[in-house]
Amino acid sequence: MVLALKRIVLFTPNMARLTGFYRDVLGLALKLDEPNYKEFDAGGCNIALHNGAARVGARPPKLSFWTEDIVAARALLVSRGAKLGEIKAGVGLTRCEGKDPDGNPFQLSTRV
Repeated sequence: MVLALKRIVLFTPNMARLTGFYRDVLGLALKLDEPNYKEFDAGGCNIALHNGAARVGARPPKLSFWTEDIVAARALLVSRGAKLGEIKAGVGLTRCEGKDPDGNPFQLSTRV
């Protein structure tokens, strides 16, 4: 099994303001532009913006790990003691959500 950190997801109540900051201030290239989701090329690990209020300590960034085979990766991680929810499939994305022991969210994802 290979896990690779591909993106860090930041939640924001003001998508336009944060998009402008990462695109215009930091100069990062916008790779994916959806109404409630933006993703920027930040080198080896992308920065993604997702609509939603950020509350320090209540909604921290989410680490999103790419894997080609979510079913196998989920089974292996659960066997190692990880707490993961059910696999969910959507348009262009299959994912499985979990939390680390401190409650920080992470995700297994097929989105490259």
